[in-house]
Amino acid sequence: MQIQAKLSKFPVPDAVWDEYHLDQEINDRGIRVDMPFVKQCIDLDAETRDSLTTSMRELTELDNPNSVAQMKTWLSDNGVETDTLGKKAVAALIGETDGNVSEALLLRQQLAKSSVKKYQAMENAACADGRCRGMFQFYGANRTGRFAGRLVQLQNLPQNHMPDLDAARALVRSGDTDALSMLYDDIPDTLSQLIRTAFIPKDGCRFYVADFSAIEARVIAWYAGEAWRTEVFRSGGDIYCASASQMFKVPVEKHGVNGHLRQKGKIAELALGYGGSVGALKAMGALEMGLAEEELQPLVNVWRQSNPNIVRFWWDVDSAVKKVVKERKPQNVGGVKMFYQSGMLFITLPSCRNLVYVKPRIGENRFGGESVTYEGVGGTKKWERIESYGPKFVENIVQATARDILMYAMKTLRCCEIVAHVHDEIIIEADPRMSLDVLCEQMGRVPPWAEGLLLRADGYVCDFYKKD
Repeated sequence: MQIQAKLSKFPVPDAVWDEYHLDQEINDRGIRVDMPFVKQCIDLDAETRDSLTTSMRELTELDNPNSVAQMKTWLSDNGVETDTLGKKAVAALIGETDGNVSEALLLRQQLAKSSVKKYQAMENAACADGRCRGMFQFYGANRTGRFAGRLVQLQNLPQNHMPDLDAARALVRSGDTDALSMLYDDIPDTLSQLIRTAFIPKDGCRFYVADFSAIEARVIAWYAGEAWRTEVFRSGGDIYCASASQMFKVPVEKHGVNGHLRQKGKIAELALGYGGSVGALKAMGALEMGLAEEELQPLVNVWRQSNPNIVRFWWDVDSAVKKVVKERKPQNVGGVKMFYQSGMLFITLPSCRNLVYVKPRIGENRFGGESVTYEGVGGTKKWERIESYGPKFVENIVQATARDILMYAMKTLRCCEIVAHVHDEIIIEADPRMSLDVLCEQMGRVPPWAEGLLLRADGYVCDFYKKD
C-alpha cells in the first residue's frame, strides 16, 4: 500500500499503456513452431550426444568426460595446462595441439553446444495449436524500458551462417541421420544454426523481417550533433568504412581500397560508443579478430579524436546529472531534460518517456573521483547501490530512445500481424502479396519527436525465420 501511494504521484502515461496493450496483442498472437522439426532435432541431438560421449570416453578413458576437473587432469597428464575449459579457451587449444588431445578438445567443443535446450524450451512453451506465446516481457530492462525475452529467449538465438539452410533443415525434418552425418561434420553446430528455422509462418503466409540499420549509431550521432556521421547515413554509406576512414584519414571501401581497415572501424564502433576503452575492445573480441595488444589504446584515442561531439556529449550529460543530484536544479542537454523529484532522478527523453534512478547521490569511484550512485537491481540480480557516470547514462538514453523508435514503428505497423520482435527487428506473418518495400518505408518513418534523425529499415522475406 505504501508503494502504491508513492507511485500514485507518477501515473503511467496513456501512451505507455497503449504500448503495453500492443505488447499483449503480440504475446497473445504468438509465433508458430514447426513441432515435427523440433522433435526430430531433440531426438537427433540425444543420438549425437550419446555417440560423441562414447567416442570421448574411449579416447580419454575417463568415467565422466563432461567433468571439467577430470578433463583438466587428463589434459595435464597429456602435457596441456589450462585454467579454464570455456569456449574461447577450448577453441584456442584446438589450434595449438594435435593428435588425441586436439581430437578430445574437438569432441568437447561439439558436446558443449547447448542447442537442444532451445528446442526443448520450444516444445515446453508451445500451445496446443503449435504456437509459442508470452515470449516478451514488457519493460523487462528496468533502466531503459527495453523488452526482455522469456521462455525460448528469442533475444539470444545463435546466428546462422550455413549457405544451405533449406537442405539441412529438410534432412533433419525427414530424420535422415546418415545423410546429415555424411554432409555435416559437426551435427551439434548444424542443429544450433537451425534453431531460428524452427519458427515458421502459418499456412499461406510468409515471414517479413525488417530491422533498423545501425540504430544506436544513428541515435547517438543525432543527440551529439556529430555531423560527419549524419552525412554518412544521409548518403547511405557504410558507417564502419566511414569510421575507419575518419580515424585513419584514408579512403576505406568494403572489399576494396584499404578494406582491411573496415574491421578496425567496426570493432571501434561497437566497443567505444559509450566510453569504453581497451577493456571494451577486448571484451568485444578485438584480439581474436587479429588486432594486436599494442594497437588497442591508439585505436581508442583515434576513435575519440574522430568523434569529439560524442565525447563532449558524454561529459555534458555527466556534469548535468551531477548538478541535478547536488543542487536539485533541472538541466537540459541535447534535448534530454533532467530533474530531481521525490528522492529520484528523472531523465525525460524526447519521446516524453521518463527514465528513473532511485535515491541518487554523489559518491566516489575507484579512481578517487566523483561519481553518481543510485539504487536498483544490479549485476547480482539483487537490490543494491549502482555506480554510474556520463557515458553509461548516455548508453541508457540512446538505448531507451532506440526502444521508443521501435515502439513507434510497431504502432505504425499495428494493423500487420506482428508475431515477434528481436532487439531492433520486427517479424511479421503476412500474405505473400504484401510489399516488403512499403513495409520498410513504414518502419523507417521518423517519429514526430525526433526531427532531424535519419532512419533506415531493411528487410527480407522468408518461409522460416533466419538471419539474412
